[in-house]
Amino acid sequence: MRLSLPTVLALALLAGPAVAADAGPWVTYPGPWATYRGNPQRTGNTDGKPGPEQPAVLWALKSQDHFVAAPVPVGDALYVSGLGGFNRPTVSLFPPADKGPAPKPTWTQSAPYLKLASVSSPAVVPNKGVLVFGDGMHQDSGGLLHCVSAATGRPVWQLPVPGELVHLEGGPTVAGGRVVIGGGAAGVLCVELEKATLDGQDTDLAAIAKLQDVKWKELLAKYEEQKKKDPDFAVPPSDDALPKPAPKVVWQAGKGKWHVDAPVNVAGDRVLVPTSYLAKEKAGERALYGLKADTGETAWKVDLALNPWGGATVAGDVVLVPGSTIGYYFNEIKGAKGDLSAFDLASGKPKWKKEVPGGVVGCVAVSDGLAVCTATDGKVRAYRVADGDRAWVYDAKAPIFAPPAVAAGVVYAADLQGTVHAIDLKSGSPKWTLALAKDPAVMAPGMVYGGVTAHGGRLYVATANLEGPFARKDTAVVCIGAK
Repeated sequence: MRLSLPTVLALALLAGPAVAADAGPWVTYPGPWATYRGNPQRTGNTDGKPGPEQPAVLWALKSQDHFVAAPVPVGDALYVSGLGGFNRPTVSLFPPADKGPAPKPTWTQSAPYLKLASVSSPAVVPNKGVLVFGDGMHQDSGGLLHCVSAATGRPVWQLPVPGELVHLEGGPTVAGGRVVIGGGAAGVLCVELEKATLDGQDTDLAAIAKLQDVKWKELLAKYEEQKKKDPDFAVPPSDDALPKPAPKVVWQAGKGKWHVDAPVNVAGDRVLVPTSYLAKEKAGERALYGLKADTGETAWKVDLALNPWGGATVAGDVVLVPGSTIGYYFNEIKGAKGDLSAFDLASGKPKWKKEVPGGVVGCVAVSDGLAVCTATDGKVRAYRVADGDRAWVYDAKAPIFAPPAVAAGVVYAADLQGTVHAIDLKSGSPKWTLALAKDPAVMAPGMVYGGVTAHGGRLYVATANLEGPFARKDTAVVCIGAK
């Protein structure tokens, strides 16, 4: 971990209204950015501010890392997770920046503290000053759930989740003082945000913060002594040497039966859990579970025809689930099929279903009564939530994995050629396009997996080149604003 700004400035970045994500009864909804894509509607925007009418790249950070997850706002700062060579993990917090050079990170976490890559968007809890995210990918057996300080990146607690085909790929949700996350073959876990144990003793966030500060000062003091005695062999302290409290597990469901890679969603007293079937491993099942939030017991279950890689979206009393015959694999796009299904939140009863001539890999975004989804056939489609009637179709002319974002009546979709499309929500008519590969400030072709993030009137998008025609070429994190 490295710090480049004073702690007081970093703390100021986190200032903002308290959210319901860590207070009140368990029957609640997550606060802004305390869940995947910012809210249960998965819009990728929570402040309602419109994006640019005429787009321009304000800054671009070029890299060799692959940015699978979308950037996430933390106050006015920006959280970005990257996957480097040999799956080297990196997560960073960037300060706000105007037009000019890309900002340098306020802090960065990597090895040795992070052992596995993180493709999980974090849950942000501003009034507790923490971020929660998982790690591990499909090839990993076991992963960790991390809680770190948003101001410094220093670890607060971590939960090891061991096991074959266990990994924490989907973004967690924080609601009612609890964290819920899918764990691959571990099913879904619910843990306390503020209660943990260390050496058999109960503790809380405030006590942990004091303990970590004391321990860090001790480590720094020992390092200074080593430098005086033998500077050539003095090793700076690592966050990995700090105490590792573990959060209290409230419940776990589906262990060894489900395979939960998609982000879970929380709506009132329901936890919506999408589980997929892995044909090669012959593990898991294709279904959507509605669990009782307080106990993890099954309230209802619906079988699905296709794997729900994008997870569930909530629109009032309706749950929307995309399906796809393929996952995030570029070489399997040809012939992919998909669907979009709607269910009743309270009972799981089916409402409507639509077939799509392309895999719907990303989640659905809902705004103004329209459910907007992207597909690998290069189309963006909008359906009326009430009855499933299609409202419009937009042709991006390139395959799309990433979920759409919606802000102030505009849909933002980014395709696998690195082009960002702005589309009118009501009509589906084009507003503008921006090709990152051709923009002078970027000039880096890249595939977008995580989607556009709309915040503060700006758009943030990051690319990955894990496979396909741009493999091993530069990637970028890009901030788009007004000309």
